[in-house]
Amino acid sequence: MKELLVASGNKGKLREFEKLLEGVVETILSPADFPGLPEVEEDGDSFEANALKKARSAALFTGKPVLSDDSGLCVDHLGGRPGVYSARFAGEGAGDAANNARLLQEMAGVPREERTGAFHCVIALCLPDGSCQTFDGMLKGEILDAPRGEGGFGYDPLFLVPEHGQTFSELPMEIKNTISHRGRAMQMLKEALQKREDVSR
Repeated sequence: MKELLVASGNKGKLREFEKLLEGVVETILSPADFPGLPEVEEDGDSFEANALKKARSAALFTGKPVLSDDSGLCVDHLGGRPGVYSARFAGEGAGDAANNARLLQEMAGVPREERTGAFHCVIALCLPDGSCQTFDGMLKGEILDAPRGEGGFGYDPLFLVPEHGQTFSELPMEIKNTISHRGRAMQMLKEALQKREDVSR
């Protein structure tokens, strides 16, 4: 694929996609390349709905293939919350510290065997003709009762990956990117793009 717009203002995420798609996409574009690109409100009731809404809107506006993602933490004891509200669990504009504090508050006193949850990520790829594909990645883990580690962002300090005995904040970036919900969804996306290239040759 010659060009692909990644509909995200997150520079870290853009770099992540750029690295993964090396050799599959020639040029990664960002919203900064399209002044006037409309902001899309993420008001869907699922990660898939939000990712599709963003990608479809940007593809129609720019006439380019567009990739967008939505992700969050789903905690079993909380009935799947915070889910699509992960970024604003403690209220609109809340930061990571406030969201983590609310999660700890809601999970206070919950025994370890009931502190299960999973990170989910859905990546949407939409073309200007309106056709879309989605790729779903998930990683199960345990919600700790206190943060551990200095790296990562969001709920990473509270999310323990049992197989590694470390939180997302403690794991080296190369391991995190391989096993994470986003890493898994991105790998499926990459395989789909490679198949598309093979067919068009």
